[in-house]
Amino acid sequence: MADENWRGKVGGLSQSEITEFLSEGKTARLACLDQDGWPYIVPTWHEWDGKSFWVVPRLKSKWAQFLKDESRCSIVVDQMDPLIKVVAKCRATCVEEPNIGGAWVEFGNRMSVRYLGPNGPSYLVPTLNEPRWLFRLDVETMNTWQGVDWASRYKTTKW
Repeated sequence: MADENWRGKVGGLSQSEITEFLSEGKTARLACLDQDGWPYIVPTWHEWDGKSFWVVPRLKSKWAQFLKDESRCSIVVDQMDPLIKVVAKCRATCVEEPNIGGAWVEFGNRMSVRYLGPNGPSYLVPTLNEPRWLFRLDVETMNTWQGVDWASRYKTTKW
């Protein structure tokens, strides 16, 4: 029998595995609907608090207005080696409209360190005079997967 270890752990992630994975500073891809109802997808930093994602768009980010106008959105955070996927449907809430010095700063500080390491504040601090939004993305449904195999729901015994 061939060694199957290359597949990694196969199946959905536990709550602790989700929390650990989402705390690693992986870039998310956020999908929302533009003013014409078309999908609009953007890579973004995020913070996971155990039940919601938080994002901090810049003042002129088109997607911030899209989220404000239509709360339905989806977010994906994944990696290839080992294969891990977190996919969630969410409802966005605008916690802060663009401002300088709001609650978004605390999120921005944590994100800058998580994504850029100890030099993160060197990136963030010179831009603290630039207004930003703060959105909370409340998860309605979440699907997770890890490992290289098909989930049983995709497998058929006959065609």
